[in-house]
Amino acid sequence: MTTITACLWFDGQAEEAARFYVDVFPDGRIDAIQRAASDNPSTAEGAVLTVEFSVGEQRFMALNGGPEYRFSEAVSFVIDCVDQAEVDRYWAVLTADGGEPGPCGWCKDRFGLSWQVVPKRLDELLAGPDADGARRAMQAMLGMSKLDVAALEQAYEGGPA
Repeated sequence: MTTITACLWFDGQAEEAARFYVDVFPDGRIDAIQRAASDNPSTAEGAVLTVEFSVGEQRFMALNGGPEYRFSEAVSFVIDCVDQAEVDRYWAVLTADGGEPGPCGWCKDRFGLSWQVVPKRLDELLAGPDADGARRAMQAMLGMSKLDVAALEQAYEGGPA
């Protein structure tokens, strides 16, 4: 079986970021920390080079690669939330301490990594049997920052979002 590991590039913050992510998610864990065997363009000998961590079954590597590259919205991670309380919790922790809210359920954490914090209910509404309701729910979602399940449901049913 092929394994794919997402490699996240940081400028000296790999361990801090990995520890943040494993604290954010209840099933997160640090798997390994590798230190640089010698000086290299981004890391001094003995400093943290990579941190392997997991969230559930998804593996990640945080790399101290230097200042050359930054995250963009071209890559994001989607969090499928079971309810509004989970949306609220993830949104609060990801946008705290320098994170930024964005449109339509998107946000950035303090490291600049983009996340989509999405209630499962949104998918149900958008795939619902009422095409007009799905359209209204989509329009409501497009006007939101953090997604609001009750407002999405109200829009689907025809009320004001």
